Amino acid sequence: MARAATAVKEFTFRWEGTDRKGNRIKGDRVGPSEHFIRMQLRRDGINPIFVRKQSTLFAKRKKKIASGDIAIFLRQMATMLAAGVPLVQSLEIVGRGHENPSLGEMIMSIKAEIESGSSFAESLGKFPLYFDDLVVNLVEAGEKSGTLESLLDKIATYKEKTEAIKKKVKKALTYPTAVVVVAFIVTGILLYFVVPQFQSLFQGFGADLPAFTLMVIGLSNFVQNYWWMILLIAGGGFYALYEAKRRSAAFRRLLDRLLLKAPVIGPILYKSAVARFARTLSTMFAAGVPLVEAMDSVGKAAGNIIFTEGIMKMKDEVATGQQLNFTMSQSNLFPNMATQMVQIGEESGALDSMCAKVADFYEAEVDMLVDTLSSLLEPMIMSILGVLVGGLVVAMYLPIFKLGQAI
Repeated sequence: MARAATAVKEFTFRWEGTDRKGNRIKGDRVGPSEHFIRMQLRRDGINPIFVRKQSTLFAKRKKKIASGDIAIFLRQMATMLAAGVPLVQSLEIVGRGHENPSLGEMIMSIKAEIESGSSFAESLGKFPLYFDDLVVNLVEAGEKSGTLESLLDKIATYKEKTEAIKKKVKKALTYPTAVVVVAFIVTGILLYFVVPQFQSLFQGFGADLPAFTLMVIGLSNFVQNYWWMILLIAGGGFYALYEAKRRSAAFRRLLDRLLLKAPVIGPILYKSAVARFARTLSTMFAAGVPLVEAMDSVGKAAGNIIFTEGIMKMKDEVATGQQLNFTMSQSNLFPNMATQMVQIGEESGALDSMCAKVADFYEAEVDMLVDTLSSLLEPMIMSILGVLVGGLVVAMYLPIFKLGQAI
């Protein structure tokens, strides 16, 4: 299905009106125009008195729609449809009862689009930030085949699994970052506030200070005089990395390649990419999407540009008649076990279930690696902080020990 190249710009509108019983009510809604909001309100049984676009400067910040919210929404829709509740009524129930007002408004907008004649897939496609090609294409396939509830169940399961593995990877990346940040903060506090107190004490000794102490005092003086430069360089460095990753495909490729080879973190990222590949392929193939067409969505969901480019190359080879397991082995991206399982799936005609087993296995591997990393990093944090704090304390007390020995 063709997708719009750009998302429709939306604004927040403050409205006031009367319900079916004549009660005066008001609220906020998000939409592209005042006309759209008025049409939406009338469909919901509200007679609008006025609709006014809010200034972006004073508009109340709304809670963002997280990818986890989308997974919950899809699961709720799958459950409602499986229970025999009509689509529009399901959207009404889920939209009205959702805890996130922003998601509730989006769901009501989807409901209004369906009531105006659009299909469910077309309505979801108008929100590309939250519903990617994979979701839209599978929903479209479900609507055409009359199996929307079962496909929504598969999509919800897929989203839940991918969200779980994203959280595990994020958790794995957070721990090392936390170690570095805490170490720098503690060291900075000691150098800026604590060491100068000892420095003023040492000035009255009238004796030569140990080299280690002089080095720490020099570092403390540098931090006190040039703290702004340190913060500027650190902030500028992070911003430059962010912009380079956002703008340069070559830099993203280099960064992703280095991350895959990094100790401890590399295996987690590698196995999570394999799990995402297998999970996405299983979901698409189970929905009846042709293999070549499914590879597009699989590549976009890989989460690593090295895997994405490799999968796109595999797609071209599969389109020429090569078997998937052969292209996987030629790409040198996938472990032998995953390749062998896919080969068995192709030969037995059960590729979707074999890919699901591969995804389950590598998701469990990622879970185990993250737990191991967490247990290893806890003592590591204590060790790093102990060395930093202990080193600074020793540097400050060495002159006192030396003076005590002289007396």
